[in-house]
Amino acid sequence: MRKRERENPCGVCGHYHKYEEGEVCETCGHRMLATSEKASVHFSAFPSEILPQFLYLGSYDNASRSELLKTQGISRVLNTVPACQNLYKNSFTYHCLQDDKSLSFDDANQFLENCERDKARVLVHCMSGKSRSPAIVIAYLMKSKGWRLERSHQWVKERRPSIDLAEGTLVH
Repeated sequence: MRKRERENPCGVCGHYHKYEEGEVCETCGHRMLATSEKASVHFSAFPSEILPQFLYLGSYDNASRSELLKTQGISRVLNTVPACQNLYKNSFTYHCLQDDKSLSFDDANQFLENCERDKARVLVHCMSGKSRSPAIVIAYLMKSKGWRLERSHQWVKERRPSIDLAEGTLVH
């Protein structure tokens, strides 16, 4: 490892890897976006509020800002990427989905139902806040509100325009 890498951890996750060269982090799985990708993506330090004073959607970068989450009253975090570290176990209650290949909607819904019952604010996050975590939030809205897929997707997209679910995920 070069001296520069030892002295300068990644600005996104804090781990030491060649993030400027697009190397995928072995610890949390993120990579720096290519220049063309950066231009089309709007980053915000704040997670998106999906349901007022309850459900927030964001990225690993959002989840790594404990003071910011505390100012929004978030006390629980649903981590949808098993490779992402739960950074502040003394400050937040974490629930991490265990399967990296598929999403456990029932497990996630149960955790979110408990959060809602306890009137706790919760952040649902994945690495970029564009695919895995929005899918979980959309599924939760469908179950808890009884909404159809199209309405749930539209609701989330209006509040977090950067979501980008995999092709074929939304079947009308």
